[in-house]
Amino acid sequence: MEKLMLLGDEALAQGALDAGISGFYGYPGTPSTEIIEYVQRSKQAITDKVHRTWSSNEKTAMESALGMSYTGKRAMVTMKHVGLNVAADPFMNSAMTGAHGGLLITVADDPSMHSSQNEQDSRFYGRFAMIPVLEPSNQQECYDMAFYGFELSEKYHIPVMIRLTTRLSHSRSGVVRRNTLPQKPCNKPEDIFQFMLLPAVARKKYKNLINLQERFVEESTQSPFNEYYLDAKDYSKGLITTGLAYNYLREVYGDAPIPYPVLKICQYPLPASKIHELYNKCESLYFFEEGMPIVEEQIKGLGFSGMKPIHGRLDGTLDRDGELNPNKVAKALGLPSKYGKDVPEIVAGRPPALCVGCPHADSYLALNEAIKEYGRGHVFSDIGCYTLGFMPPYNAINSCVDMGASITMAKGAADSGHFPAIAVIGDSTFTHSGMTGLMDCIYDKSNVVIVILDNSTTGMTGGQDYTAFGRLEEICLGLGVEKDHIRTFFPFVKNHEEMIRIYKEEIAYEGVSVIIPRRECVQTLKKKNKREA
Repeated sequence: MEKLMLLGDEALAQGALDAGISGFYGYPGTPSTEIIEYVQRSKQAITDKVHRTWSSNEKTAMESALGMSYTGKRAMVTMKHVGLNVAADPFMNSAMTGAHGGLLITVADDPSMHSSQNEQDSRFYGRFAMIPVLEPSNQQECYDMAFYGFELSEKYHIPVMIRLTTRLSHSRSGVVRRNTLPQKPCNKPEDIFQFMLLPAVARKKYKNLINLQERFVEESTQSPFNEYYLDAKDYSKGLITTGLAYNYLREVYGDAPIPYPVLKICQYPLPASKIHELYNKCESLYFFEEGMPIVEEQIKGLGFSGMKPIHGRLDGTLDRDGELNPNKVAKALGLPSKYGKDVPEIVAGRPPALCVGCPHADSYLALNEAIKEYGRGHVFSDIGCYTLGFMPPYNAINSCVDMGASITMAKGAADSGHFPAIAVIGDSTFTHSGMTGLMDCIYDKSNVVIVILDNSTTGMTGGQDYTAFGRLEEICLGLGVEKDHIRTFFPFVKNHEEMIRIYKEEIAYEGVSVIIPRRECVQTLKKKNKREA
């Protein structure tokens, strides 16, 4: 069979394509973005007419994928871990409705917060929803789990979560392809009430979900992805790894055999019988899992007798935060570090910065000048490239909580009498979750200035399209912003004075103002010029 060199994200995408998927839905979010980007470039996806455009946000993506599953076709929804918070309502309820066509919910977590607000572990969501969770340990398993996940989903009529992490999503390895499967035919669910969650129906479906748990455990116990390595010389320690953490353990020992018995867990619910067997054979257990200590915490509720030592993140054997790596695993096992060297003092830290020529820089410099008389503490920001306006030399913004929070935080501040209250949000983020906050402002006639930084792309994740492109003024007007207080300008140094004047005029207006600085992202412009050349 053909062998490809793929990122973990790309391997999962190719696996889904080869498994007969009909639609991908998602919103860009590192480290999950490359899944749909890969499909958008795929000749196979184009030929097979696989749906592959971006959704407005993770909630709409989740609901659209559920709708495709309703028709009997296979679908996948993709997001990063904090995106699952946005999709939580349909995600949790999809465990109750179940799936018709195979439905995979792919969530890419970001331990160490390389580009995220928190280290949230999506396995908790999977356990909360009581659905099967798959956690690949390498790129080949990413590919294979697409086939397996769709089959598992259709066998039990249940959504299946696939949990990735940053290092797996963004590292490459050889992947052997299988024979491709055709797309499923369109057909309706046999149970016409399957997707109807009125209380009388939902109560029955919840009982059914509970009854399925025992079978999900059986599937995990028999799973080809949960491997038990008992051929060991030393039973003083039993090692339990999950997903990518198995590779870190393997790297510690290199070509040498691991002297202790190992249980590699890549499918949940936990295979409790295998854990009991390991516990009974060993004097102590060590847990290596990428993310939070979810398996380690559950072990204490599995009915173990005695008080054998259990080591992991909870007892300080491993750091409670941050990614795992081979050195951390080696240290936990009392072995010397074998990777990396100390960074020499001459190497200075280089924090991220706005690109040279970024339109947001000119917008921030003018905004700083316009509000200089009020001092700092008046600008609420959002998630995107423009969040770097917090850094010197701009020092222009004062908050960054979650997608869309800039507008609603500015509203809350204005409600308290804080003046001026200014929100800064990107064009794609406004589409994602800013519009409802603007409606709140309009309804209450809040005294806010909302700056929608329009660089014509989703810049922070690499330049993806978004659904409101070219229609920001129409949307704001349709939501109820007065036409005279929807202002635009071209953010550029030669327009500095005009920009200051517009900012000051709208700050002085008592009501809802929207200002749209519009200039294309310098990175997407470079790519466009290169393509044209």
